[in-house]
Amino acid sequence: MCRIFGSFAAGAVRPEPAELSAVSARQRHGGPDEHQVLSGAGWSLGCDRLAVTDPCGGQQPYRLPHLPGVLAVLNGEIYNHTELRRHLASRGHRFPDRCDGNVLPALYAEYGPAFAEHLDGMFAVAILDLRAGGPGPRLVLAVDDMGMKPIHVHHDPHDGSLRFASEIPALLAFDGVRISPREDSLDTVLATRTSFSTHTALDGIDVLPPGATAVVRPGCAPFVRRRAPRPAAPVGDAQDVLRREVRRLARSDMPVCAITSGGLDSGLVTALAAEYARESDAPPLHTFHLTYRGKWPDSEAAHARSVARRARTTHHEVALDPDELGSLLTRTVRHLGQPNADPIALSTYALFRAVREAGFTVALTGDGADELFGGYERMRAALDAPEGADWAGAYADALSAAPRMLREHLYTPAYRAYLADEGSAADRIEQELRSAEAVGADRLTAMTAFETRWRLPAYHLRRLDHLSMAWAVEARLPFCQPGVVAYARSLPPSALRGKRALYEAGRELLPASVLGRPKQPFTLPIAAMLAPGGPLLDTVRELLSPARLVLGGKVRADRVRKLLSRHLERPSQRDALALWGLAVHELWSDVVQGMRIPVGCAA
Repeated sequence: MCRIFGSFAAGAVRPEPAELSAVSARQRHGGPDEHQVLSGAGWSLGCDRLAVTDPCGGQQPYRLPHLPGVLAVLNGEIYNHTELRRHLASRGHRFPDRCDGNVLPALYAEYGPAFAEHLDGMFAVAILDLRAGGPGPRLVLAVDDMGMKPIHVHHDPHDGSLRFASEIPALLAFDGVRISPREDSLDTVLATRTSFSTHTALDGIDVLPPGATAVVRPGCAPFVRRRAPRPAAPVGDAQDVLRREVRRLARSDMPVCAITSGGLDSGLVTALAAEYARESDAPPLHTFHLTYRGKWPDSEAAHARSVARRARTTHHEVALDPDELGSLLTRTVRHLGQPNADPIALSTYALFRAVREAGFTVALTGDGADELFGGYERMRAALDAPEGADWAGAYADALSAAPRMLREHLYTPAYRAYLADEGSAADRIEQELRSAEAVGADRLTAMTAFETRWRLPAYHLRRLDHLSMAWAVEARLPFCQPGVVAYARSLPPSALRGKRALYEAGRELLPASVLGRPKQPFTLPIAAMLAPGGPLLDTVRELLSPARLVLGGKVRADRVRKLLSRHLERPSQRDALALWGLAVHELWSDVVQGMRIPVGCAA
């Protein structure tokens, strides 16, 4: 697991070492163990390494003596590297150690840009091919099928140069990358809680879509294609399939723990990882749960303790001081590089801090289950909507930090007119869902396809990647592995409705109190924390001052003030989320003024 970066351009100009050092420094929190960058005429390739597999080997960029001119860097884990190494060795390739990424130059030499079709894991890979007599200089970028590991890309249309990095702040440290906030960024954040599709909140910076490979030649725009999903034949029931993936991901050269929210998904991962630890005579699994000091609504701490007792883990209940949340907000926005309107970001950042401070480098999580197994309430509501009802519009509204009617009420006439002309993220979501239904896809298939292709990577996986790696922790996601994905896609709709297949899998593994409880997201009680006397109220009030909002020109300051007053009189989750989304976007606007985050700033 690492942070990677690089550049590729026509011409003979070698990137400045100081520039590359600045790029590396901005994402070094995710790769504190080793730093290396190589450069030449028109190119650079660098890595900040978090040593997980073969900690003493695996220096990046990867190079093999018998393949001069092929360089590779990897962010992530390749779980089938042992099988690949054995296959490649039979074809004459030799490797200096057993680090997973060392197979990449040889795999590329054998299969060219199709190399990623042979990888099983979570990965973002960059391969530079400078071989004399080869296909010509080219850069190849690839990400895993679910988009667990991102690559942010900037292509300059004027000179054809391309720069990439694991994180946006690092990408912005390249001299040739200019920033311009997208005009629709506020509406997108309020409508979807984060940037949508392959876009970021900045014009000119995109993220490679899940399952994509991009080939770049000097001076040309990248040619991007989506690969066919890596085939995986589902064998067994949900418990068997998930058990195999958890056991694969629980093997590591570094200490492994599990994130236990108290719900079904993380509970299944916790139970199966603890089972594996016992059967392999390893020390008891450690589990982590975040709560808040004081009395706050919707605490899941008791449910997490119940899961931990049943699984016989060593449980850590991390109690965060709410007075710290204001400072954590600024840090999370800086690490994400773009606004994310879900308060869960603060919880995630604080939780992985505790994991790292306890000495763990790898953490198993339950992310991805709801998208694959039909777990969201918005899915149930859409399936229950009668024919002729606007189920797609209601579904899109359920994704939002502020429903459409509230957004339009808050916007200035000029901003409403702009969105009417250009369209919004919510419009595009509704159109995609309706188009899928129009060509014969049932609603559940349409929703699952949208959730896994766009919502999951943009909303969950980028946040999880950035905020775990902010503390140099590798988050591993059993539900996003090919075997589990293939199994979910093989199930009939009846088994997916309300995660029935997973509840069946949990009957032997989890307490009845956990299986019978209502679904609840792991998040922060934002309505209570923005209530009178709440620890986040002053921060939000300052960010939403009338002077700031008038200057921005997108929302009516008087209506935002009335929204805040209404919430203070009658605190509600809906109003609190809308206020939070507005505030996060305002803070991000401050941070992005040139996005000159101090190099080497502490996590």
